[in-house]
Amino acid sequence: MKRMLNPLSCLYRLCPLALAALMIAPAGCSVADGGVEEPSKKEAVLITDPPRDENGKLIPVEKTPEAWREELTDQEFRILRESGTERAGSGRYLDNKEEGVYACAGCGLALFESKTKFDSGTGWPSFYQPIGKDHVANIRDESYGMVRVENRCARCDGHLGHVFNDGPRPTGERYCMNGYALRFVAASAPDAEPAPDAGE
Repeated sequence: MKRMLNPLSCLYRLCPLALAALMIAPAGCSVADGGVEEPSKKEAVLITDPPRDENGKLIPVEKTPEAWREELTDQEFRILRESGTERAGSGRYLDNKEEGVYACAGCGLALFESKTKFDSGTGWPSFYQPIGKDHVANIRDESYGMVRVENRCARCDGHLGHVFNDGPRPTGERYCMNGYALRFVAASAPDAEPAPDAGE
């Protein structure tokens, strides 16, 4: 019988300092910036019916890095605008079980319904289906010597996470999202559609 190795013991043998850092890091700490997350700078916005052009395509939200920094916290900026990744178990909404909608923390585009959220055991909020087929963009990601499918907000091009094909029925997909790339709007809260164009 083959002996199964403990993943943590293997990691410790390879890099004991890395394991120690994982064990003592503050709860609000993430790989993205190693700091404690401050409160969001703006109220959650929910856009369920985004503006579209004459061809039915989403009208993109385009802002300068400076403008995004003014609106986003450090963690939100590093994840959404610099493709960062929060440490497993450190992000927001991992254990959230309220009914509602998860929107992009950058532009407010509705991304996932709470009924599609499930416990994947990975340490990141996971969903099996986006709220709209064209709300979440899929992009081939060949970073770190792997081939994965990256997910970005189809409206503001913010990095969300990655999708894998090991999810539950009915889709068999697992959208593994960074919690700090999302903002949750409870079903009991009134819809918060933005005034004129949030992209200006």
